[in-house]
Amino acid sequence: MPQEGKFFELFNAHVDQVVLGSEALVSLLAVINDSDEAAAKQCDLIDVIENRADGITHETMRQLHKSFITPLDREEIHQLITSLDDILDLIQDVAHTVTLYDVRHVTAEAVNLGHLCLSCCQRVRSAVALLPSMDNGPEILRICHEVDQLESAADREMRGAMSRLFREEPDVRELIKFKAIYELLETVTDRCEDVANIIEGIVLENS
Repeated sequence: MPQEGKFFELFNAHVDQVVLGSEALVSLLAVINDSDEAAAKQCDLIDVIENRADGITHETMRQLHKSFITPLDREEIHQLITSLDDILDLIQDVAHTVTLYDVRHVTAEAVNLGHLCLSCCQRVRSAVALLPSMDNGPEILRICHEVDQLESAADREMRGAMSRLFREEPDVRELIKFKAIYELLETVTDRCEDVANIIEGIVLENS
C-alpha cells in the first residue's frame, strides 16, 4: 500500500489509548467499593487518556487534509479514527457518571461488563495492528468476529443485570444510577463492534 502520512502509526497510537482507558475503567470499577480517592484517581487518569487520544485524532485529521496519497480511502480513515475516539468518549462518560451519581458500591454485573469492554478494546487493538498488510485479512476478520461475539455477550450480561436490578433493587435512586451505568458500559462494546465493522469493510474492499 502507498505510505504517505503516518496513518497506521496514528491508528495504533490511538487504539493504545483506548486500551489504556478501558484498563483504567476496569480499575475504577474495582476500587469504588474501597476508596473514593482511588476512584477519583482513575477518573482523572481516564480524562488524561481521553485528552491524549483527542490530540491523536486531530493529528490524523491534519494528516488527512495534507496528504495527496493515503493508504486507505479517505472516508475509511475518517470513520476509523472518529469511531475509535467514540469508544474513549463513552469510557469517559462511564467514569463521569460514576462520579456525578456518587456511586459508592459496584455490582458484579458492572464489573463483568467492564471486563467485556476491556476484552473488546484489546481485540480492536489487535485488528488495527494488522491493518498495514492485507495479507493479514483472514486473521483480522477472525478478530472482528470475536469482537462481535463479545458484544453479544455484553448484551446478554446487560439484560441479566437489568432484570436483576428491577427485581431486587428497592431504592429507586440506585436503580436509576445502575441502569445508566449498565447501558453506557454495554454501549462501549457497541462502539467496539462499530470499529470492527469498519475494519472488516476495509479488509473486504482491499483484499
